[in-house]
Amino acid sequence: MSKSKKSFRPKARVPRGLRDQSGAQLQAERWMLDTIAGVYARYGFELLDTPAFEYADALGKFLPDQDRPNEGVFSFQDDDEQWLSMRYDLTAPLARYVAENYDSLPKPFRRYQWGPVWRNEKPGPGRFRQFIQIDADSVGAPGMAADAEMIAMMADCMDALGIARGDYVVRINNRKILDGILETDAEISPTDPASEEKWLTAMRALDKHDRFGWEGVEKLLGEGRKDESGDYTKGAGLSRENIDNVRTSLSAAFTVSGAPSSPSAQPSGQLSKYVPGDIDKLVDRLGRSTIGLQGLSELEEIAACLAALGIGSDQVVFDPYVVRGLGYYTGPVFEVELTFEAENEQGEMARFGSVGSGGRYDGLVEMFKGVEVPATGCSFGVSRLMAALEALGKTQTDEGQSPVVVLVMDKERIADYLVMVKELRDSGICAEMYMGGSGMRAQMKYADKRRAPLVVIEGEDERAVAQVTLKDLILGEQLSNEISDNEEWRSGAQAQVSVPRAGLVEGVRNMLIRIDGRQG
Repeated sequence: MSKSKKSFRPKARVPRGLRDQSGAQLQAERWMLDTIAGVYARYGFELLDTPAFEYADALGKFLPDQDRPNEGVFSFQDDDEQWLSMRYDLTAPLARYVAENYDSLPKPFRRYQWGPVWRNEKPGPGRFRQFIQIDADSVGAPGMAADAEMIAMMADCMDALGIARGDYVVRINNRKILDGILETDAEISPTDPASEEKWLTAMRALDKHDRFGWEGVEKLLGEGRKDESGDYTKGAGLSRENIDNVRTSLSAAFTVSGAPSSPSAQPSGQLSKYVPGDIDKLVDRLGRSTIGLQGLSELEEIAACLAALGIGSDQVVFDPYVVRGLGYYTGPVFEVELTFEAENEQGEMARFGSVGSGGRYDGLVEMFKGVEVPATGCSFGVSRLMAALEALGKTQTDEGQSPVVVLVMDKERIADYLVMVKELRDSGICAEMYMGGSGMRAQMKYADKRRAPLVVIEGEDERAVAQVTLKDLILGEQLSNEISDNEEWRSGAQAQVSVPRAGLVEGVRNMLIRIDGRQG
């Protein structure tokens, strides 16, 4: 006798680095997105949406994950043998869109967008392979006022979300300053083919300062670094002298302060407001680098615009360690850091760190057009920012979206219950009829799990007198926690009322008002 073949059953599991979301979490996320989008819209940006994946050559290779398959991008081949990649951010698809529709678009083109992006990188606590970003970009804007506007807008978003001054800071830098430091102190440049790869590795090393500290950066600037898992990342191969010189230059702007006075940087007098150290020392270090001094001059322009916009030093600060890992940035770069501490997944007190970033990328559209098109933008990572808002108790959800549930007491009268649901919906009340096949006890448990504020009951007794019973589930739960005997239970009838069937909508609305009043 042959054995019966065992049928295959897939294991129910979410892929590593991904997660499911539902209910109140998504409502809170939608509130946050609407709040940020409202700020973007007030600044005059218009909404755009682009596909989830693009032709691989349209995205370019800008992610800092060379050790990952496809350099950190999820890719696949189409049936026409064209390689497609899941978008890793919303900026590269924007560049393709602008290039494709260049002649018909207003310039500058100002757009905002939100949606999921995908990165093929090692997952970890709070680090997902799929996450939502919400961006705003100005394409065709050459002046530093556009960058200052992005920085000010990110600060305004923090204020709009209820994050207090002092709990966040926007850190700003300029990639040209870093180019100047590497050119002066390490003799490498992105424009020199012989040292381009070494320059890129050094930039990626500096970008990890917030995660690894100088000790880790030093290893990555040198021979390389092995992480806790044993994985080895090859370094830039700089000499000991080069590494020490780079550190000295990066530290210059964090020394004891003095007013900027060097004519080579053409200071406006405003940048010192946002610098915790001595600009003169940084200017001296950059003295042999034209591009480095150009980067400092651009920050001076941004600082003057920020002052005009009323952005204070409690919101913005210069930080030479802000690099941003994406390879397409060409000038000013910035990131929003949350400075308060909260308990992490290991139960330890820690800072949330960066929740948003941005910068200038004047060469990205050029990849398609062959001519430089100036552009700058900003982006918030939704999941990390949402976790921070939850820690602060700042999230908001639309509890009114929890449905009123009409119970089914007589399956032969389904049409009557459907009429009730339609009346409630037509009056603007979120409502549903129980669609399962269980009895009243199970239906009440269902309503609780749906966080229903109340249920509508029409059984044989109610129908005989043309009434319905409305049960306030929130008050009922409160009362049940306080009840100790049958007499108290009977006196708890205020949790439910009977109303005429013809007055269903009015009765439900009045009970919802009372519930909102108690909760408000």
